[in-house]
Amino acid sequence: MTKYLLSVYPDPSVFTLSEEELAPMFAATDAFTDELKAAGSFVFAGGLHPAESSTVVDASGGGELTITDGPYAETKEHVAGFWIIDAPDLDAALAWAAKGSAACVGKVEVRPFQDDPA
Repeated sequence: MTKYLLSVYPDPSVFTLSEEELAPMFAATDAFTDELKAAGSFVFAGGLHPAESSTVVDASGGGELTITDGPYAETKEHVAGFWIIDAPDLDAALAWAAKGSAACVGKVEVRPFQDDPA
């Protein structure tokens, strides 16, 4: 089995919705996560605070360490949450991503992890 990262990119307007408006999406997302668990494909998942709450650390290039308020990328779309799953192949991961996208009402990017060298 290969591990895949399913990154959730919602429409930015989702961050302006009330808890009542978000409740159906959260219920559908929880049901999707339960389905992953029942199928033995669930590894880990998490939701993230908005990108504005991030901090960017840069120690690259051997220069001086800089720490700044995020987000790193100046874009309207940011990762809002993720699932890490086990899937036999990309097609299976894409099928899970389609279900996750429908549940969280957002785009889901699918990326395989690099092979474990150990």
